[in-house]
Amino acid sequence: MKKKMDLIIGSLFAVATIIFIVLFLTNDMFFNWAFARHHNLLSWYIRPLFIIPMVIFAFKKSLTGIFASIFALFTSMFWFPVPATNSPQVLEFLAFEMDYLKGTWTAPKILISLAVPLFFFMLIMAAWKRNWKWLLGVIIGAAVLKFIWSIVFSGEAGMSILKPALIGLIVCIGGLAYFFKKYKRTEKR
Repeated sequence: MKKKMDLIIGSLFAVATIIFIVLFLTNDMFFNWAFARHHNLLSWYIRPLFIIPMVIFAFKKSLTGIFASIFALFTSMFWFPVPATNSPQVLEFLAFEMDYLKGTWTAPKILISLAVPLFFFMLIMAAWKRNWKWLLGVIIGAAVLKFIWSIVFSGEAGMSILKPALIGLIVCIGGLAYFFKKYKRTEKR
């Protein structure tokens, strides 16, 4: 894809992501509809997997791929149907997340929330510059910080994300290791 077209399409996905986030945070009806579907644990397991294409597209320097992956990551929270049942721990954690997102936005909360775009920036830059150690550190660090944040702010309910976070971390590292190993073999030929 030509650079100009890549920039245009990538920008459209970036704008679509911003529109989604604003709509999600400002429209109670949409927020509740999306969050009801986010109770489906499949959305918890699929979200970290979008790190793999995001990194691969950053490696290939494709803005369209990067921002399409970010858009998919955010919107995947409502791709699945509302579950019939959930564990009390999951319900408690999601109630905390809903209160967190809909509660008063204080300076510390805004500062903590800036970790999300900072994570994306660091992840993309590490892959763009092909700094494998930095990339691995960002991925592991983000998983650890998400888990710590969940426990510190929601208590025992935060343990509900441990399994999806660990599986997502393992799959991300394994998938990217496979991609880079395959890339190096192709590059040597």
